[in-house]
Amino acid sequence: MSAKGLIMNQLACRFAASIAILPLALAADGVRAQDASVSLDQLSVEGTAPARPGIRNGSATSGGGGGPSGVVGYTARVSPTATKTNTPLIETPQSVTVVTREQLNDRNVQTLNEALAYAPGTSTDVFGFDPRFDAFYIRGFSATYDGVFRDGLRQAAVGLAVPRIEPYGTEAVTILRGPASGLYGLGSPGGIVDVTTKRPVFTHFGEAWFQAGNYDRYQGNFDLGGPIEGSNGTMAYRLTGIVRRSDTFLPGATDDRINIAPAFTWKPSADTTVTLLTEFQNATLPGTSAFYNAPGFRVSRLYQGDAAFNAFTQQQYRVGYAFEHAFSPELIFRQNLRYYGVNGDFPYTQIDSVTGLTAQRSTGLFIEDLGSVALDNQLEGHVVTGPIVHTLLGGVDYQHYDWNRVGGFGTAPDLDIATLNYGRQFIPRPALTSATRQAQDQIGLYLQEQAKWDRFVLTLTGRHDWVSQTSASGAPGALGAASTKTDTAFTGRVGLNYLLAPGLVPYASYATTFTPQVGADVKGRPFRPATGDQIEAGVKYAVPGTNITAAIAGFDITQSSILRQDPNNLANVVATGVVNSRGFEMEAIANFGPGTNLTLAYTHLDFRFLRQTSLVTGQPIDGNYLSGIPGDSFKAFATYLFPPSSLLSGLTLGGGIRFAGPSFADDENTVRNPTVTLFDALIAYDFAAIDPKYQGFRAQVNAFNIFDRDYTNCQAGFCYRGAPATVIGSLIYRW
Repeated sequence: MSAKGLIMNQLACRFAASIAILPLALAADGVRAQDASVSLDQLSVEGTAPARPGIRNGSATSGGGGGPSGVVGYTARVSPTATKTNTPLIETPQSVTVVTREQLNDRNVQTLNEALAYAPGTSTDVFGFDPRFDAFYIRGFSATYDGVFRDGLRQAAVGLAVPRIEPYGTEAVTILRGPASGLYGLGSPGGIVDVTTKRPVFTHFGEAWFQAGNYDRYQGNFDLGGPIEGSNGTMAYRLTGIVRRSDTFLPGATDDRINIAPAFTWKPSADTTVTLLTEFQNATLPGTSAFYNAPGFRVSRLYQGDAAFNAFTQQQYRVGYAFEHAFSPELIFRQNLRYYGVNGDFPYTQIDSVTGLTAQRSTGLFIEDLGSVALDNQLEGHVVTGPIVHTLLGGVDYQHYDWNRVGGFGTAPDLDIATLNYGRQFIPRPALTSATRQAQDQIGLYLQEQAKWDRFVLTLTGRHDWVSQTSASGAPGALGAASTKTDTAFTGRVGLNYLLAPGLVPYASYATTFTPQVGADVKGRPFRPATGDQIEAGVKYAVPGTNITAAIAGFDITQSSILRQDPNNLANVVATGVVNSRGFEMEAIANFGPGTNLTLAYTHLDFRFLRQTSLVTGQPIDGNYLSGIPGDSFKAFATYLFPPSSLLSGLTLGGGIRFAGPSFADDENTVRNPTVTLFDALIAYDFAAIDPKYQGFRAQVNAFNIFDRDYTNCQAGFCYRGAPATVIGSLIYRW
């Protein structure tokens, strides 16, 4: 590591150690009781903690990382994701979509990709059915590695060490579209996804799900918690988890998972909250989800994996806390800290060629470990100067990760296509011959002003990042000399909202983005960071007196220095070229009454290379569309709960449609992917409609791709097979 990088790393570690002491010091400043009213939207429960004399009412704001609020059904009024403050969505100068817990429950979401499936601007089926990773695109840009956040903190992902989100353990999923570097640092120019973890509430509650589906899928969910007896309303707990055993439509491939997430909240006063958030997850997944591609962009039904060497096992764990203290209603401090660990053993087979009725195969094995620490400190202040109301935010955040990989390649016995003798031949583990180690430190300093004057809301955000990255590679136990690369960048955002009429707000914004690039070119020179900017303008409307919101936004994003294979030396990569993403999105979300909701989304996307060279022909492909991303998409999902006066009282019917327009199968734009339309369905029944003694019992059936559409999608010349029809039945009890 260079002297500069070493100094920065030492300073960062000392800063993280010293600042972490602050929450304990503040929390020890007196133990006072509070009034508490808690709403758990998906369970509809409320509770109170007893007040004690001499204590003022109120609480801290639960801003950055605390998740959305003002939630009714599928709608949300406030989200801290775009500003790290509790800002109404119509006053946020970027496009934001909140997927609430009720929507996640109704759709019985099983993956993060499914959670995003009905949001505008997202592409979740680019790689077909693949239970191994949360891999998706926002406004055409990949967000898998640098676009996923949990409770306001970046979820680091490197190589095959990609943490998976368990949707049942989440309270909401928020999609912020467009660059977010001004607050969050390095990231995808398309946007970020912030997952809010379920947290304790001061009311006793419980929930249990028992599920069964096709492909021998069996799963149990539980979620329970409440105040701790004897704590006088100052402590609460929550315990959430799932156990799943499931096959898949991939021969011999499983999707097994165990997840448990204990959480604990200590609220010693109305002004101070400390919440401990933990999780452990163990999963067994297929080593590959690919099918053999025949010439001409044709996907065969010949699965590349083999049950004898196909068990991708992954363990992940996290522990952290969210601390908040209000010195006064005008000055609030927050600190979010988390440690994340991911360990994976990734074996796979692949078909290299087919001769007659025999497939020739090879193998690969990677073992990876990733450990990351993320820390974010925020100080929020509220000031009034004359006619202007200011919300000021300042913060310092720090992230560090260490990633280690060992791997190797080998051969596997030929596959007999006539008998498909999967799992009946011994496949040896290849020798581990290569190793890589990488570490990264990032420190960011950010400031934000939200100034409200008359009908105008001006948002100014600025941030400076310092990033140091050290990498070494070689043989296991004999790594070569380490190389260190440092980057610095300033990013920002300026946005203006105008309250034209009650609930009607046009806005415009400009934002920049910054992403360091991993590695070096053929001459050993480090890659320059990818940089970009966006112009966005739109209108948001929250219909007064209703739970109906709508928005339309147009955007234009340009990013330079794209990391891709070197066409002049295929063993290396280069950072080159420029891409442009432009288009518009329309969205409407409505809650018409208990159990009756609607979400609509339309996206038009024009995503092209402005400057690039083909990896296939070596010729310029300027003006070509990037492959695999549909130019037009339409999504709609609705539910209807029959009223108590109806003969069908207690019955909920729902359904959805997901339309993806054509896209190109390769970056040379020689072949097109066809349009795909998929349908989903829901039917549920609450047994309390029969007799009140059955209160809390519910039966629910969800079906995905109900017409069993056989579809594929090709991206960068390789094609992937989509998921077939899937049906999951659930018995649910809530108390």
